[in-house]
Amino acid sequence: MPSYLLRFFFLFSVSLLAWPTESLAHHVLGRPAYSLNEDSNTPSSMQMEVRIGKYEITLMTFPAFLKPNEYGRINLYASRLSDGVPFEGTVSFSVVDTKWWGEDEEEQLGVQPVDATVFRQGFVFGQAGEYIIRARFDAEGEPYLIDFPIQVGVSSPIGPLGILVVCVLLLLIVVRLLNRRRYPRRESPL
Repeated sequence: MPSYLLRFFFLFSVSLLAWPTESLAHHVLGRPAYSLNEDSNTPSSMQMEVRIGKYEITLMTFPAFLKPNEYGRINLYASRLSDGVPFEGTVSFSVVDTKWWGEDEEEQLGVQPVDATVFRQGFVFGQAGEYIIRARFDAEGEPYLIDFPIQVGVSSPIGPLGILVVCVLLLLIVVRLLNRRRYPRRESPL
């Protein structure tokens, strides 16, 4: 077998071994996680805390494992850093579709008033993928903007960067094969 084929099979087998896999737990704290929501005594699927300007913001999503065409909810808590007083205005929620090139598209989800110091926004995504929820509010004359990434459904095992690496490897292999055909080997006179 030619050495270039051996190298190709070696690289191919190593790339298969290095292929990322994903395992999803379906129980949280010994209870099924597929029916949990914000009224449950178990943690949410994702939580983010950030200090921005004069406020501390906490964001959480429910349920634990969001699936396409399933109702989900994001909860936002905002309190002033100086004295811990909760924010009492409205928060605008939108979803941002990020693109590799061109401008990002933003779709309004809703504007929510405070409900017992919590801003709750429901959503349903029809397709699996990675999304960014954007929350906006104005407090004391200053605008606040928070981006919160969420995962809906199972993520792809290979991302855009992985596809680029595979394409470059395939291109190098094709170029190598074409060059071998162009320049045949010469036999040594010995």
